[in-house]
Amino acid sequence: MAVRAQYEGSNDVGVFATLTNSYCLTALGASENFHSVFESEVGEVIPVVHCSIAGTSIIGRLTAGNRHGLIVPNSTTDQELQHIRNALPDAVKVVRVEERLSALGNVIACNDYVALVHPDLDRETEEIIMDTLNVEVFRQTIADNVLVGSYCALSNRGGLIHPGTSVTDQDELSSLLQIPLVAGTVNRGSDVIGAGMVVNDWVAVCGMDTTSTELAVIDQIFGFQEQQQSFLPAEFL
Repeated sequence: MAVRAQYEGSNDVGVFATLTNSYCLTALGASENFHSVFESEVGEVIPVVHCSIAGTSIIGRLTAGNRHGLIVPNSTTDQELQHIRNALPDAVKVVRVEERLSALGNVIACNDYVALVHPDLDRETEEIIMDTLNVEVFRQTIADNVLVGSYCALSNRGGLIHPGTSVTDQDELSSLLQIPLVAGTVNRGSDVIGAGMVVNDWVAVCGMDTTSTELAVIDQIFGFQEQQQSFLPAEFL
């Protein structure tokens, strides 16, 4: 299901949180309501971890991850890294990378099987992504934007991408990712989808401004309509 949240008055949920099928990270800050939305939606199934990256709250834009692993930028302090490693399941690999394009959440979009990355990402970083996240990696743009992580949101069941994506590009991306895609928006017409929402296989959290029409599209493309009852992946049942 899709729900709405805000972080200290901001609707950019994807800037302040990272959500996967095996863990969730939320930014430190005064916004306990934000953290509690994630706690109530996924806290019974996966750890919801309060953390910072490089002393900032924009953890969703600085990290990229899936159920296999989490990649954090070189600016992450040793203390932050240790806190995250301690809080996440043992099976999740946490790796710090030396990458010029350090806002990793903006330049990497992934689910548990495939990652789309910025065309100029370092080869070494690409190998770390493949190894840590256990995914196939494709260098791509979305609607001619190189910030693939900013302009889409992916789960293993579907994906929401920039509204300016041509039908041809949608088809190409859909066949690469092997999931259905739809072009759409969040937060009342925002095309910066990765910043406006986070999603895993059973829940999406969007900004408060997201309209009921946008929520309906999100429910449909991520397969939440089929799971109106409490759906959890088989491994958690």
